[in-house]
Amino acid sequence: MPDNDVARRGPAVRGEDRTRPAAWTRFVAVAALVLAALNLRPVVTSLGPVLEEARAALGMSATIAGLLTSVPSVCFAFVGSAAPRLARRHGPDGVVLAGMAAVTAGLALRPFVANTPVFLALSGFALAGIAVANVLLPVVVKQRFPDRVGTMTGLYSMALNLGASVAAAVTVPIAGAFGGDWRAGLGAWAVLAAVALPPWLVLARDGRRSIERPAGGDAAAGAGTHVRISRSPTAWALAIFFGLQAGSAYVIIGWLPQIYRDAGLSAETAGLLFAVTSVLGVPLSFALAAVAGRMRNQSGIAVLLGAFGLTGYAGLWTAPATAPWLWAVLLGVANCSFPLALTMIAMRGRDGGTVIRLSAFAQSAGYLLSVPGHILVGALYQHTGGWRGPLALMVCLMLPQIAAGYFAGRDRQI
Repeated sequence: MPDNDVARRGPAVRGEDRTRPAAWTRFVAVAALVLAALNLRPVVTSLGPVLEEARAALGMSATIAGLLTSVPSVCFAFVGSAAPRLARRHGPDGVVLAGMAAVTAGLALRPFVANTPVFLALSGFALAGIAVANVLLPVVVKQRFPDRVGTMTGLYSMALNLGASVAAAVTVPIAGAFGGDWRAGLGAWAVLAAVALPPWLVLARDGRRSIERPAGGDAAAGAGTHVRISRSPTAWALAIFFGLQAGSAYVIIGWLPQIYRDAGLSAETAGLLFAVTSVLGVPLSFALAAVAGRMRNQSGIAVLLGAFGLTGYAGLWTAPATAPWLWAVLLGVANCSFPLALTMIAMRGRDGGTVIRLSAFAQSAGYLLSVPGHILVGALYQHTGGWRGPLALMVCLMLPQIAAGYFAGRDRQI
C-alpha cells in the first residue's frame, strides 16, 4: 500500500499555491490540531476515576452509569454522520470550532448539576462536539497539510492518547487539591478545552482559503462510486470488528478504574492503571499501523490483539488485585484494535470513494452495535453486585471480535 504522504503528494502539489497556507497559519493549524486532539477523550476518561463519587452525589444507578458509557458511541454514530454535511455548509474549521465550544461548555457546566439526567445531557453535548471533530480532523489535515498527511495524523493521534492518559491519571489528584471535590476534578478539563478555541477561531476565519474538497480527488471519487457497501460480507466483518473493539474500549474507559477500586485498590492507583492502557496506545499505534500497512492480510494481528484482550479480561475475572499492572498492559495492547480497524478500512476499499463510504458504514454501524454491551455491563454490575458477570460477558464478546477481525483482515477489496 503506498505511503499516504507520497500517494497524495501529486494532486496536492498541483494545487499547492491555492491550498498551502502561509507559515504562520500552518503553525496555528498545528497548535489547533494538537489542542483539539488533547480534548477528544478527557470528557470520558476523567469520569472513570471519580465515577463512584459522582454516582453517590447524583444518585446514579449502575445501569445508568452503564448507559453513560454508551453515550459516546451513540454520539459518534449519529452526530458524526452529520459532520460532512455541516462541513460543506460551514467549512470544516468552523464546525470543529463549534465542536470545541460544545466540549468546553459541557465540561464546564456538568460538574455543577445536581441530578443525573442533566449530567447525562451535558455529557452528551460535549460528546457531540467531539463527534464532529473526530470526523473532520482528518479533513483539516488533508486541506492544511496536503504534503504532510501521515506526519500530522500521527501527531494528533499521539495527542489524543496523551489527553486520555493524563485525564485518567490526574483527575483524582486535582480533586484532592480542592479538598477531594470530584466536581473540581471534572471541571478542570474545561480549561484545557477553552485553550483550544482561539487557534480554531483563527483557522475558521482563514477557512475560505481552503479548498472545498479533500486533495487527491476523493470527493469526485465518492460521487462516482456506486458500491452497495451494506451487501459486502467484508464490510459487515469490519463493522462488527469495529463495534466490538469500540465496545470493549469504552467499557475499559468507563469501568476499569471502578473494577480496580472494587478490588481494594486506591482511587489514585486505579487511575494510574487505567492511564497505562492509554499510554501504551501512543507507541503501539504507530508500530501497529506501520506493520499492518505493509501486509496484505491483517487477520493474524487482529487475532493476536483479541487474544491479549481475552487474557486481560480473564485475569480481571480471576484475580484483579493479584497482577493489576499485567491486566492493564494486556488490555492496553488489545485497545490497539482501533488503529488496526482504521488501517483495514483503508486497505479494504478499492478506491478513495469506496474507502469514504466504507469508513462511514463501518464506524456508524459499529458504534451502534457497541451500545447494548455498554448498558448490559452496567446492568449486570448492578444486579449481581460484582464484576464476575460483566467480565464473563466481556470474555465472551472477545470471541466474535476475534472471528470478525479474522474475516475483516483477509486480503479482500470492495
